[in-house]
Amino acid sequence: MRHFVYILFIFFLSSSAYTQGIEGYVRTEEGQNPIEGAQVFILDTDIQTMTDENGYYKLALKAGDYNVGVFYFERQSVVKDVSVEEVTELLSFSMPMLETVLQEVITSGNKDDDKNIDRLNAVEGTNIYEGKKNELIKLEKLNGNLATNSARQVFAKVPGLNIWESDAAGLQLGIGGRGLDPNRTSNFNTRQNGYDISADPLGYPESYYTPPMEALSRIEVVRGAASLQYGTQFGGMVNFVFKEGPDKKPFEFNTRNTVGSFGLFSSYNSVGGSTKLMDYFAYYQRKQGNGWRDNESFTANSAFANTTFHITDELDIALEFTHMDYLAQQPGGLNYDQFLDDPSQSLRERNWFSVEWNIPAITVDYRVSSKTNLSLQTYGLVGHRKALGNIQIPNIEDDFSKKRNLLIDNYENFASELRGLHRYNLLGELHALTFGARYFRGNTLQLQGDGPSGNSVDFTFYNDEFTEGLNYRYPNENLAIFAENIFNVSEKLSITPGIRYEYIKTKANGVYNFISEDNAGNILTNIEYQEQREYPRDFILLGIGASYKPKDEVELYANFSQNYRAITFNDMRVNNPNKIIDPDLKDESGYNTDLGLRGSLTKYLDYDWSIFYLNYKNKIAARNRREEGKPSLAQFIENAERAFVYGFESYTELNISNFFESLNDNKFSVFTNFAYLYSQYVDSSKPDIDGKRVEFTPEINVKSGLNYAVKNFSSTIQIGYVSSQFTESSNAGIGALNNSSFNSSDIETRGGVNGLIPSYYVMDFSCKYKYKFAQIEAGINNLTDNIYFTRRSTGYPGPGILPSPGRNFYVTLGLKF
Repeated sequence: MRHFVYILFIFFLSSSAYTQGIEGYVRTEEGQNPIEGAQVFILDTDIQTMTDENGYYKLALKAGDYNVGVFYFERQSVVKDVSVEEVTELLSFSMPMLETVLQEVITSGNKDDDKNIDRLNAVEGTNIYEGKKNELIKLEKLNGNLATNSARQVFAKVPGLNIWESDAAGLQLGIGGRGLDPNRTSNFNTRQNGYDISADPLGYPESYYTPPMEALSRIEVVRGAASLQYGTQFGGMVNFVFKEGPDKKPFEFNTRNTVGSFGLFSSYNSVGGSTKLMDYFAYYQRKQGNGWRDNESFTANSAFANTTFHITDELDIALEFTHMDYLAQQPGGLNYDQFLDDPSQSLRERNWFSVEWNIPAITVDYRVSSKTNLSLQTYGLVGHRKALGNIQIPNIEDDFSKKRNLLIDNYENFASELRGLHRYNLLGELHALTFGARYFRGNTLQLQGDGPSGNSVDFTFYNDEFTEGLNYRYPNENLAIFAENIFNVSEKLSITPGIRYEYIKTKANGVYNFISEDNAGNILTNIEYQEQREYPRDFILLGIGASYKPKDEVELYANFSQNYRAITFNDMRVNNPNKIIDPDLKDESGYNTDLGLRGSLTKYLDYDWSIFYLNYKNKIAARNRREEGKPSLAQFIENAERAFVYGFESYTELNISNFFESLNDNKFSVFTNFAYLYSQYVDSSKPDIDGKRVEFTPEINVKSGLNYAVKNFSSTIQIGYVSSQFTESSNAGIGALNNSSFNSSDIETRGGVNGLIPSYYVMDFSCKYKYKFAQIEAGINNLTDNIYFTRRSTGYPGPGILPSPGRNFYVTLGLKF
């Protein structure tokens, strides 16, 4: 890898820059004094620089016409037009004093306002994205079922994502990539407005709460290279960014009401506005339905409020609060024969799941100078999740007279994260340094034991002493310090090294019971154990990225970043008849590498094509094993030495209408995102794992669609295909691979808990029409009514196969005042 980075660096350095461009001076209007640190940029591009102590700047550009803007915090922005030919043009600016009304200047972005996918700028706020594979999803431009958080439509143009589709109405988001488990997006560092929203970012990184897509302005996705700035996860970072109140408008009301198949009703209502001293945004969403399967009803409430106070020109303080709660009946899992017989059936009538999430947050943004910004975010979580039901495999009939399993988690977290960005000049080039520190302290209480019999919604333990379960407390502490720096070697080439220090202390204190049963379910032994575990460790992660832009709209990027996955609370202790944890389980470590080409070809083609390599050490894997004293196979969680995943990920969109001027306002585009993966366990001491494919790595994952828009109408039809994948490391179900005449014993084991997920396709259609203050949206998901599944579960909400919904429709009416 060192040789690869060195060769890439030499290649970048050997490339030449433009010989023409613009240069000049930026001065004060009243005294013609030089302004140091003024930002000079080309509108609608990422091209920018900063003036030196003499007010001088220089930009290398290819020949053409440009809109050039200059910004300095204490001055009015100025924009000028310039034509660049074969020589360097002189273009100077005089900046007047700041008045009450500033000219609006857009420093970055794309001229095509109809795009719903873009990429993040090299520097945004106190964040650096230079040389990193990333995607920016614009929700306002998207055609899709936003009321149900339809993940395959929202993330349709993000290549390689493996999406679970087993959750009613999008209550929880399950996405993974590059062989990472999609379970509650646990392999991504999941954030909203820049702060964590998972149960515990390291100890239990599952996200039971997903912000409503109707309330979001955009979603930022950064792949494994995000490990240095945001967290150690192999998957990277997903950040949900809420809408803001409209500029220069004190009040705006927005309502969206959706009805759909299976009793779906969703009502989203928001208010927002802004004044000179503050701006605000708040929403409330109520969602309910019966679900596609039997016993799948749900009710959900979600609310959010933000108020940002503009204390001074340099200081902003934002107060936020998020609340979410829902109650869902869970229909349980199926085995393969039951799935083929009727995928909508349910064999569990008394399984229930309840979640409540409360997140207060305060953000302080301070502009120290035109070169330096600081941001401090302090936030917490008070929440719980409760699961009640029968988690025996679906082959076993549910007996209403027997007590149900009850599991309750209570979360109390506090965190504070300080981030800074400093721009500076060195050797005639503008550079940027981001730095920060983060402290997290969490306390999770986990209780498990017998719950009530019957089928009522009653999250009360049968025995308060938990003599048939566990009672554990998990105090968790994390300290991180990081820094990344963009070194602009030339106008075209940048190198971005980074470093992150992590200290993690995981504890477990509690009592659990070991229970063995015979084949009839009678208890043979019940032994109580007390346990105290403490696992402190610290380590350093390193990374380096490079970006080379031979043309304004073309970028060659490369990145290497180390990653780390700490064992979670469920890796330390779990009480599940379908799952056994190796007591010597260790943390995972490894690295991500990316090499890609992205950009646009004039107005006709947008693309991002890349290859990647993901390497694991001590990969945590699941395989089938019979445990002593247990009557049936269980899923054994252990380290599997080394594994790797490599592949190709691409996004391509062709703007067909731009080839034909006669189409006028009609806009056609075709997009495809395609991913190819190859994976393998290697050097394993376990013969039933060595050489096998890594779970959750379909070889082919493709989504393609057609967009059409004319004036106020737009529509999208898309189709996705995912090839077969395994759910555990011994590749149970391999007998069904490439075999059209397989039976249930070939495709799965243990009543559907483990086995193959066969290949599948699914098609969706959505459209919308805007008229003044009103908008109507409609669509059909799973247009061809395909029968398929994306998930096998070892516990809640299964266990077993969790079928994906059949064909369903929705209609949304939106009004804005």
